[in-house]
Amino acid sequence: MIGWSEITLRLALASLFGAMIGLERERKDWAAGLRTHMMVCVGASLTMMVSAYGFSDVLSAGAKNITLDPSRIAAQVISGIGFIGAGTILFLKQGVIRGLTTASGLWTVAAIGLATGGGMYFAAFCATVLAIIILWVLQPFEKKFSSFFVQKSLKIVTPDRATSVAVIEKIVNNEALEVSQFSVEKGKNDFTVLFRFRNMDKQALLKVISELQTEYTLPGISWNS
Repeated sequence: MIGWSEITLRLALASLFGAMIGLERERKDWAAGLRTHMMVCVGASLTMMVSAYGFSDVLSAGAKNITLDPSRIAAQVISGIGFIGAGTILFLKQGVIRGLTTASGLWTVAAIGLATGGGMYFAAFCATVLAIIILWVLQPFEKKFSSFFVQKSLKIVTPDRATSVAVIEKIVNNEALEVSQFSVEKGKNDFTVLFRFRNMDKQALLKVISELQTEYTLPGISWNS
C-alpha cells in the first residue's frame, strides 16, 4: 500500500510537470493553458495510482480467484485523453488546422502524469524537459526550416466568370510563373481564383498584378511569396 507522503509527492510532481508545459501554451494564449495541463497531469497521476494501488484491499482480504491488472485503468487515459485533445483542434479553413501541437502536448502531459503516478520520477522529468524543448526551443528553428517549403500562392477575387477566365489565361500563359495548380470557387456575387506555383518570379508576379488591376476591376488580390 502506498503511503500518504508518497501520494502527496507524486501528485505535487505531476502538478509541477504539467505546469511547466502549460506555461509554454499559456504564453501563446491557447485554449488549453496552464490549468488545463496541470489538471490533465494530476488526473492522470491519480488514475495511475488508483489503477496500481486502489484495489490492494481486495487482494489483501484473501479473496480467491481474483486477478487484477495494474494497467487496466491507466490504459484508458491514453484513449480517453483524445476527447480533450480533439477539443483543442480548430479547423479554420481548407488546409489550415490549428491546435494539433496543443493536442499532442496534452497527450504527452497525460503520459507524464501516468509515469509520475507510477513512481517513474526521472522518466517523467526527462519527458517534461524534452516536451518544453520541442514546444518552445525548437519553434524558431521549425519556422525557419518550414519557410523553405511554403508553397507560393496567389488569390484573386473577380466580379464575374469572364474575368476569371481572362485572369487564369494571363497567369497560366506567363512563362515566369510556373503554375502547379489552380482552382475556382464561386461565391454569391463573385469568383475566387486560387493559384499555386512550383516557381514564381516576384517581379513578374508584381507586373502581372499591376496589369490585371489596370485591365479589370478586381475586388481583392492577395499572395504568399
